[in-house]
Amino acid sequence: MSKFKKIVASGLASFMLMTTAPVAIPTLSHTQVQAASIGESMIDFGKKFMGVPYVWGGTTPRGFDCSGFTQYVYKNEGVSIPRTTDQQYKIGTSVSKSELVPGDLIFYKNTYRQGISHVGIYAGNNMVLNATSSKGIALVSMNDSYWGPKYAGAKRVVEHFDGFKDVEKTDATYEAITALTDKNVIQGFDDYTFRPDQPVTRGQAAAIINRVLDRKPVVMSHFKDVPKSNRFAVDIAAIREAGIINGFPDKTFRPDEYMSRTEMAVIVQRAFDLKLGNAAAASNSYADVGNQYWAYEPIITMSAIDKVGVFKTDKYYGDHRATREVFTTAIYNSMNAK
Repeated sequence: MSKFKKIVASGLASFMLMTTAPVAIPTLSHTQVQAASIGESMIDFGKKFMGVPYVWGGTTPRGFDCSGFTQYVYKNEGVSIPRTTDQQYKIGTSVSKSELVPGDLIFYKNTYRQGISHVGIYAGNNMVLNATSSKGIALVSMNDSYWGPKYAGAKRVVEHFDGFKDVEKTDATYEAITALTDKNVIQGFDDYTFRPDQPVTRGQAAAIINRVLDRKPVVMSHFKDVPKSNRFAVDIAAIREAGIINGFPDKTFRPDEYMSRTEMAVIVQRAFDLKLGNAAAASNSYADVGNQYWAYEPIITMSAIDKVGVFKTDKYYGDHRATREVFTTAIYNSMNAK
């Protein structure tokens, strides 16, 4: 699925030959955020209209009625639902209160008339984004003294987040990516993409590994270019103290630098204490990795533990950048290695 972009890493190889210090690797970039569900995206959008007045028949930000508001919010996510409360109640799948997720439609009965007569959007934390006649668009508790007793049920029109736009279920790495995003080891983006070909930085690598190992540092300030305010400061300190990723002689960590596939192999092997058996050591399929290569064992280990086929290739391409897809697969394989 990926085409790897080449990066020269000869300086790093020389550095590792001269010192026993562990190699540092990149981690997830500062632009990455957790992939939100479509429902959560709806709520973020809907909250922009807090305070917009209730207008009978209103369907625009100048004024909304209840079903006009829900239809407007859903439309922003590319989801078409009927105009009226009665019609909206007839679509979707019924869900119980215990199963509610953001974006579900919440229906009320016996408000201004008998039967189903009002609709809002579940916002999470027992709150409903609701077009009220008194406060306009507002967050209202499910236990509100007025609205609570009038609760009539909920419908799910849009399924909760179920995969990334750019990761097909037929991709070899789908299982690895899905498993690690479910565990919050690595995250996607708020546009529902994973961006598998994007390279991984040293800071991101430290964070990803530490989300699995969950180590706590004794000292926070090890590197002059990693202040305590850095989003990966705790992870970088913890992984450094564990001897998994060290910095450079000038006392920098260089958290925004990308790492190569060779660096990835060295660090991942060290992080998960992976041992290469004699049988596996004898089976080197990589034409570009000689038996005397400085990172021979870590690289061959990536192939030996591979469960998805990403590393079962004729060449390893060690000087190419480690992408999010490849790094995720290496971590997944390591977590499941016997």
